[in-house]
Amino acid sequence: MFNRLRQRVIDPFKTSIRNKLILTMLIIAVMPVVLVTALAAENSSHSMENQVIGTNLSNMKWTGIYLGDQFARLNNLIYSIQISPGLSDYLNRPEGETPGSQFSAQQKVYNSLNSVYYTGGNHLVGVMLYLHNSQTLFTINAMQTEVEAVSGTPRVYQDILRKNIDFMVETNKSDPSKFQLIRSINRFENQEKLGFISLEVLWSYFDQTINLLGGGDEQSVFVTDLNGAVLYGGGGNQLFPPEAAVALKQANGTGPGYLRTEREFVFYNTIDPVGLRLVKIIPLSSINQSARATMNYGLIVGITSAVFSALLAFYFALKTTKPIIGLAKAMRKIDLTKENAVPRSQRKDEIGLLEANFDMMAQRIREHINTEYRINLEKKTAELKALQSQINPHFLQNTLQLIGGMIFSQKPEQSYEIIRSLSEMFRYIVRDPNTLATIKSELEHLQHYMKIQQQRFGKRLHYELEVSEDVLDCPIPKLTLQPIVENAFIHGLDYKTGDWYLAVIVKQEPEGVLIMIRDNGAGMQQTQLRRLRLKLHRELGHVWTQGTSIGLINVASRIQMYFGTDYKMDIDSEPGKGTCVVLHIPDQKEG
Repeated sequence: MFNRLRQRVIDPFKTSIRNKLILTMLIIAVMPVVLVTALAAENSSHSMENQVIGTNLSNMKWTGIYLGDQFARLNNLIYSIQISPGLSDYLNRPEGETPGSQFSAQQKVYNSLNSVYYTGGNHLVGVMLYLHNSQTLFTINAMQTEVEAVSGTPRVYQDILRKNIDFMVETNKSDPSKFQLIRSINRFENQEKLGFISLEVLWSYFDQTINLLGGGDEQSVFVTDLNGAVLYGGGGNQLFPPEAAVALKQANGTGPGYLRTEREFVFYNTIDPVGLRLVKIIPLSSINQSARATMNYGLIVGITSAVFSALLAFYFALKTTKPIIGLAKAMRKIDLTKENAVPRSQRKDEIGLLEANFDMMAQRIREHINTEYRINLEKKTAELKALQSQINPHFLQNTLQLIGGMIFSQKPEQSYEIIRSLSEMFRYIVRDPNTLATIKSELEHLQHYMKIQQQRFGKRLHYELEVSEDVLDCPIPKLTLQPIVENAFIHGLDYKTGDWYLAVIVKQEPEGVLIMIRDNGAGMQQTQLRRLRLKLHRELGHVWTQGTSIGLINVASRIQMYFGTDYKMDIDSEPGKGTCVVLHIPDQKEG
């Protein structure tokens, strides 16, 4: 019974290409829509959270900057008192002064405080100055203006003395709508605290800036210290969640950031220059409520799309045949670079004929690709060998003239060293037909070249070589470094008056090996540099034997030929300051 039922379900799909295609098209059309809809419904909450996080981090950053500017303006008021001549004269007045001169000095200090009080604006409701040595307290506010002698340090300044800090922000416990910004007056020589200046400010001074954070009835904004203690609660009628306070104590860093607790998001940013924190609390319930509406709309759209896709797939499946799809899949999967045959169904109809013709066409294309590849490879190999057999005739002529002059003016040993360096250069060029060498052998070849150049130019040429030992065995195309250095002499240093400087740096980086050749030659104009960079970009992969030496483009082309397009040459230059050529090659010891 089960086998008969199974046969009735499966047989229609075995005997009918159309039925197979209908089922396949339905699955292909409907399943992605269903999956995308399910994922969209599941991730809508995450998307909403990411949007809230990004927006609030940006708002917290800029609001923190604006609050920092406002606190900086308050600090400037304190600094104006500290540098006022009246305070300086009062602190430095001589002992045994007359009451008249003492009154005059106090009057100057009072005038400085009074000026700050009336220029501070409506948000500044009080200014106090306490001088420790004379135990004098100056007070200016709307209720009183007086100078009095006190016994002992006032309570408001005892905390800053106990903590041995230079400034402090403290909310007025009797009136939470105000706070005091306190800064100590320190002696320059030993930082001894001579007294304190405090400004009494209304927290409402920051309300306009804090309102930039937006938010609704469920969101709240606070100003806290770095330990999470609330100093200002955006109006005083909002509660600071205990779990948010615990999380903030563990928060590190000075920039904007956020934390997520079980019930809310906690966004924070440090307020410079006072070391406070701006904190915004957003309940997760408000975010989920917004995401739920988006998720419902997504489900409706997804179901509608799935039904429409199923109907559309059924319609097109009736107009199509399975063999054509099978042949198209075979065409997409075939790899013309490998010897793999096209799958054959052994059909005798038109589909079988298409399969046979397609297999024959693939074989011919594969043969054509192999032929073209061999021709191109042989051509590039011949070009590289021709390049490697060359040496700049001008350099050879100058070197021979140098040797001729040294024979008559220098010791034989010195002439022999130059002849030996030139001989080693020729031997390196003609020996070992391999087109890849090690960095060590390339540097040895470069050293022979530089020995000849240093003999030619003497103390005028300053040459530095910095090499990491762990990259010496890495492969590099043969004749890579010396042509770049030679190019620096021909196009850069030869046009430079004064001392010449040339440095070659080879070091290992996470991405591979970095080789830098830097000179202080004539450099290039920006237009010329752009043309060279454009030429490097367009003509990479072309290796030729034109000219009398291996050029930069040939070096860059060979690097990408051997190692791929991820490895390249970079050039930077500035007129009058020199040129820097940077090569990137892989860090591999074999292969």
